[in-house]
Amino acid sequence: MTRTTTLTVNDEQGTIALATRLATQLRAGDAVLLDGSLAAGKTFFIRALVRAMGSDEDVTSPTYTIANIYETPACPVLHVDAYRLKGAQEFYHLGLDDYFDTGVSLIEWGERVEGFFDAPLSIRIGFSDDDTSRSFTLTADSARWNDVLSDLEAMT
Repeated sequence: MTRTTTLTVNDEQGTIALATRLATQLRAGDAVLLDGSLAAGKTFFIRALVRAMGSDEDVTSPTYTIANIYETPACPVLHVDAYRLKGAQEFYHLGLDDYFDTGVSLIEWGERVEGFFDAPLSIRIGFSDDDTSRSFTLTADSARWNDVLSDLEAMT
């Protein structure tokens, strides 16, 4: 059964708080697919999430390198920008399989690899009425994410 919730944050601090709250819930094997228009804040959200997981590495968008890996105390974090990929098959051929079970996978432009992960959390970031507010629509088809979504909903 699909579950969807939409949360609105008013500023960058709200985005950081949401990413930090989600970071406490992530575990090895999780996949989070992020979508939204250019400059919606996908990389900003991932940067806050990776920092909250305990990494002090410089988190940048892997637009040209396609993938970055960040070490955290809990597990490695795989950060992929799928914008230039043609689909899930091309994603598979990147040879990143070792990280899917042992780390957390964060995929920008996640719709491009739709169907690759069995039970991802999908996050669509949208612009709200002003330049600083964002809406985060979180969708999951797996029971894995029920408690996570309930916890995030409790923030509002």
